[in-house]
Formats: sequence, C-alpha cells, structure tokens
Amino acid sequence: MARLYHVPLSPYCRKVRLVLAEKKIECELVEERYWEQSPDFLRRNPAGKVPVLKIDGKTMSESTPICEWLDEVYPQPALIPRDTDARYEVRRLVAWFDDKFHSEVTSKLVYERVNKKVMKLGFPDSGNVKSGARAVKYHLDYMAWLLDRRRWLAGDVMTLADFAAAAHLSSLDYISDVDWNRSDVVKDWYAKIKSRPAFRSILADQVPGFPPPPHYADLDF
Repeated sequence: MARLYHVPLSPYCRKVRLVLAEKKIECELVEERYWEQSPDFLRRNPAGKVPVLKIDGKTMSESTPICEWLDEVYPQPALIPRDTDARYEVRRLVAWFDDKFHSEVTSKLVYERVNKKVMKLGFPDSGNVKSGARAVKYHLDYMAWLLDRRRWLAGDVMTLADFAAAAHLSSLDYISDVDWNRSDVVKDWYAKIKSRPAFRSILADQVPGFPPPPHYADLDF
C-alpha cells in the first residue's frame, strides 16, 4: 500500500490526495510535523517539506512531479491532457495556484491563522491577513472569467488544474475565508468538484483547535 506523509490543511498534500483518490490508489495517510525536522523525515526528504509519497518501492517528494508521475503510471482517469497546448494550460494553472495564489492568499490566511498557532510561532500578522483577504477576491474573479468560457478551469474536462485550485480553496474554506457568494460560476464549480468521491477524505479532516465551519462538508452549500 502507498503511504503519504502529509499535513491536513496543506494544499500541496491535498492535491496529491485528490489525485490518489481519483485514481482509486489505496493509500495510508501519516500526519507529519515537518516543522520539527525529525531525522527520520529528513531522510525521506532532505528538503524537509510535505508531501512525501512512498509507492511502488519509491520515495517521492514535490507535489506536482508526484501528481504527474501518478498520471503517467496510473493513466486512468487521465488528469493531464496528451495534447500539447492543453497540457501547457493545465501546467500553467497548476503553477498559478501553487505559486501565485499560494504566495498571495494561502500563505497569508491559512498559514497565518492556523500554521502559526500549530507551530507555536505567535499570533497572526494582521497585515498579512488583510492582504490575503483582498487578494482572494482577485483570484476568484479570475477563476470566474475562466469558468465563463470553459466547463472546467483548463478546458472542457476536469484536470489537475481543478484539483490544484480546489486544494487551496478547500483549505481556505476550512477557516471560512472564501466568499462563495462572490461568483455563482465559481461556487457551482466548487460544488461539482466537492461532490466527487475523491473529496470525501478531505472533507473529513479535523485540525485540533480549529473546528471546520458548519457548511464545510455540506455538498449543497
């Protein structure tokens, strides 16, 4: 059985979990307090980051290479198109969410509100929280612009781009930092992806000291 070392609200871990579940790959989840930099964990990934996936005798790190490897080795259902232009668009949007969205939003909200407390690093920086709250509106509007033109974020079929976006937004939703009333098309997209069986374990996550909001696991929110 595969084993994933993860942190529940990490969007990078959630992205890998969604891919594993969508492809019906059985996997044991092991919570890893990566910030403690234990020798055992550093042997698995000297970068000291999650996720780390052990599968088929391999130990793999970095979420996007893991997801691309999974899509190549376990090709059904496909999450990365074979068409060159379509594959570029998926990779562009995965990078958008994992780099730009993370830097401007996730790191300013989830990391400030949750990670700092869990890691005992002090109180949230109010400036960062306000910055993240402003930036998420811009990103939701960009998603609405895309979804007004496409069935899914990268095109007419669901791809890794949708999982990357949903991984970040679900982490924000856990702490009620998404205004779902800002865009009906984004809300409908999230309801559609949230209802997939692959999302069930994500919705069951509990972070001690941070109970999820009542709507979090509601599929008809």
